[in-house]
Amino acid sequence: MLKQIDLYIQEVTRRLPEEMREDIALELRSTIEDMLPEEVLEEDVKAILSQLGNPAVLANGYLDRPMHLIGPKYFDVYTSLLKIIIPITLAISLITLIGKTIVTSTGEEALYSIIFSIVSKGIWQLLITGMQTAFWITLIFAIIERTDKVRDNIPLTMNFKKWTPDDLKNISYIPKKKAITKLHVFGSFLWTAIWASVYFNASSLFGIYESQSDGFKFISSAFNQEVLFSYWPLVTLVIVLEVAFAIYKGFAGQWTKKVAVVNALLQMTILVAFIVIISNNELWNDTFLTYINETAQFTEQVKNWAYQSIIVTFIIFTVIDIIEGFRKSRITKKYF
Repeated sequence: MLKQIDLYIQEVTRRLPEEMREDIALELRSTIEDMLPEEVLEEDVKAILSQLGNPAVLANGYLDRPMHLIGPKYFDVYTSLLKIIIPITLAISLITLIGKTIVTSTGEEALYSIIFSIVSKGIWQLLITGMQTAFWITLIFAIIERTDKVRDNIPLTMNFKKWTPDDLKNISYIPKKKAITKLHVFGSFLWTAIWASVYFNASSLFGIYESQSDGFKFISSAFNQEVLFSYWPLVTLVIVLEVAFAIYKGFAGQWTKKVAVVNALLQMTILVAFIVIISNNELWNDTFLTYINETAQFTEQVKNWAYQSIIVTFIIFTVIDIIEGFRKSRITKKYF
């Protein structure tokens, strides 16, 4: 029976700093002896030790520190920040990878090999970036948890204050079909990064490839890169507007009339830029046009039809996008 008490005290004190062990051992032994009856039975010792509880929990009580990494007080804020920050870091990481891969391309690789390189490297890079971001956020909250002098388990809101009914005044109900999700914003950033990288490196990506025993050899570019570069102020403007609109949508969180109007203006700007660039007769490389004429025997009428079809298709998709934005902005709120 005495051995059980000694073992219990040992299990408690071994979890404490060296300078605290002797005093806590004496205090704990005195407490147990006061609780024991005059005639001590094994069942009495077990009952008292059960009442005192797990040695690890008791030792933690002496230390006055949490046993969890992130407790209930900060857990909701912690998970909310993870959901906000991780997608942003993943988007930046993927955008950087796409731009770097395309810019460093020698122009001799086939398009599919560049895509395969982005996918294979992207999976690993996203995994590493996500883990590093989660690690640092977790570390910060673990430090906050252990330096907080107010010990309670009342969850905090995103402004690090205790929740009150007044917080509901700052929240608006957003129907599912009206909401702008983080995935949608992430996709907007990703799409801008892809088409911008492709645009400024189109001469090394699209063109005529010749199959050889050791792979594909790049013969001629489809585009005149100098012509594409000449429109860099217009293209840069579109990139800035797209990025700004993606950020704006992220903060708005839902489709409103204002968001729909801004989206319509942006889509019209993109449409005008696209028509201006594609209508340039010097856009296509002469070698590429000669090859197409010889192999496909395109007449001038067919080429004009192709140009018109591309422009009409772009206009249709632009109109659909604009209409869809206004449709979502008119979705009414339905409360439960």
